[in-house]
This record gives sequence, structure tokens and C-alpha cells, in this order.
Amino acid sequence: MSEQPYLATVNGQLDFSLTPDDARTLDLTRDAAGHYHLLWEGRSYRAEVLQVDPVAKSFTLRINGNPYTVELADRYDQLISRLGLELEVHVKISEIKAPMPGLVLDIQVEEGQEILLGDPVLILEAMKMENVLQSPGEGRVGEVLVKKGQAVDKGQVLVRMA
Repeated sequence: MSEQPYLATVNGQLDFSLTPDDARTLDLTRDAAGHYHLLWEGRSYRAEVLQVDPVAKSFTLRINGNPYTVELADRYDQLISRLGLELEVHVKISEIKAPMPGLVLDIQVEEGQEILLGDPVLILEAMKMENVLQSPGEGRVGEVLVKKGQAVDKGQVLVRMA
């Protein structure tokens, strides 16, 4: 049984189908943290992963110096789109944790601030990449538990909500 294709949208304009088998056939080698060399259809590309949002299935890449935002839609996302339905989910959160070890470069929220899904919370440097951590839900910031310049471990609570 073949795996269902994802619909990939690049910069909100170009759409194409992509199966997991397609991704497995790419000639891709990792040069350094977040940097890759890609051979595809006889052409060479230099790719850098700038940001990954697994919840939104969105990736920001720089390929040969040009920025691209790629959004993936699985079969359920595609069905919802064909039916004309919009999913609007409100998730109340109690805390925001570090998804990886790193160094806090900047804190973008303060105690008492109301935040919504996707709002930037802080910038975490990991493997020489700056990652904007976005709110996974909504709520009011109760306590910021880290300081700018502080090293954090994966899973460490960064912000506690009120």
C-alpha cells in the first residue's frame, strides 16, 4: 500500500504533491548543523533549515541563498480544505517547555501578558540556529522562569501560565 501524498505549498503559491517515498529518494547529505547539500534531477543545491513548526507542518528553508516557506498538508488537511471547513482550535496551556537544549537569546513576553496560539515567546539558539519558540496555545503569562543568556535543557519549563 502506497503512502498518501502530502500537498506541499511553497511561499503560498507553488503547489505540488510529495510522498514519503519521494523524500527517501533525495540525495541529501548534511554538511553542518542545519546545512545540507542536495542533488535533485541532476542539479546541486545548498539548503539550510531556518525554522521548523511541526504543529503547523511548516518549514522555513534557505536554498541557494533564497528563502522559502514550505507548508505541508496531509490527507486530513486536504479533506478539510476541500470541504471548505476551517479548524480553529483554542488550546489553553499551563506551561511552555524547551523543545531542545539551547541558549535563551531573547524573551519576547512578560508576566501578565496575554498570548495566543503562534505568538512568539522567546528565541532559543540551538546548534548555531536561532529558533523562535511560539506559543502552543493561549493564556496569560504568569511567570517567566528563564533569563536572557541562560542555558536550558530539553523539557525545562521556560514560562508558566497564570
